[in-house]
Amino acid sequence: MIPGATDPRSGRIAVWTAVVGTVFIAVGAFWLSFTALADLARRSGIAPTQAWAWPLIVDGIIVVGTVAVVALAGQRGAWYPWMLLMIGAAVSVAANSIHAVVAADADVLPVLAASVAAVPPLVLLAITHLTVVLTQRFRLRVSCTTETSRDLSTEVVQLRPLADVPEEGSRRSVAALMRQRGMSNKEIASATGVHPSTVGRWFAGTLGTPEFQKGATS
Repeated sequence: MIPGATDPRSGRIAVWTAVVGTVFIAVGAFWLSFTALADLARRSGIAPTQAWAWPLIVDGIIVVGTVAVVALAGQRGAWYPWMLLMIGAAVSVAANSIHAVVAADADVLPVLAASVAAVPPLVLLAITHLTVVLTQRFRLRVSCTTETSRDLSTEVVQLRPLADVPEEGSRRSVAALMRQRGMSNKEIASATGVHPSTVGRWFAGTLGTPEFQKGATS
């Protein structure tokens, strides 16, 4: 196992545990914001059969804008989803606060009502962004771990030369196995701790003898 690497299985479990938690929080925040905005739409003259569409539009911009911002991060066109995200968040927070002031009881301070009502849209914004970033970072880490694992055997051979093997025949045996795996003379020399010209003499001279082939395959 590579030092410092995270087990993909444990990482996947952690990610999906976090995603499930964020989904529950997002559903609660969306429901609170949805009911407030739908009631505000009805109070503003929109028909009750159509009032449900207004919160979907407002809060839907937050969700879609957040995903687009993460997907287009660092690109020239990222300013547009950022603009939609800021507009959607501002409209949702303002609308929820206005509804709280209008619908609150007389003994509740307007500032307190507006502050409480502003929490759901802000939580929806933060949780959506967290979920997208979490899943994206995990996919990148798994991809890097997979690519590193594919080249692990080659890297170990190159980074651990066999300079501590005194028998030349053993080095020749290792060289023969490396040649069968398609490694060049320079790579074999680096791995066995000899000069590339020595590897060339091995292959040009005794490499093809029956004794050496027998030792290489045993």
